[in-house]
Amino acid sequence: MSNAAQATATKLNPVQLHLMELFSRSMNEQELQDIKELLLRYYAQKADEELDKVWEEKGFTPESFGKKTKNLHLRSKKSAKP
Repeated sequence: MSNAAQATATKLNPVQLHLMELFSRSMNEQELQDIKELLLRYYAQKADEELDKVWEEKGFTPESFGKKTKNLHLRSKKSAKP
């Protein structure tokens, strides 16, 4: 890998730098789990907000969504192995 490619590959964005500074102290396992939970809740909220936006843009209601997805199979059937 060239020096330019290495520099690009290792450059951290402002969020990463801030988190590294914030977490530069040692933490116990519970603190790590708490932070993971906090980040999970944050991104779940962002996903919910995006889904709400799509539903509103598409004019979905629970009834209309149910009709459109009535025959939708979300899992494939497992093939029988001989």
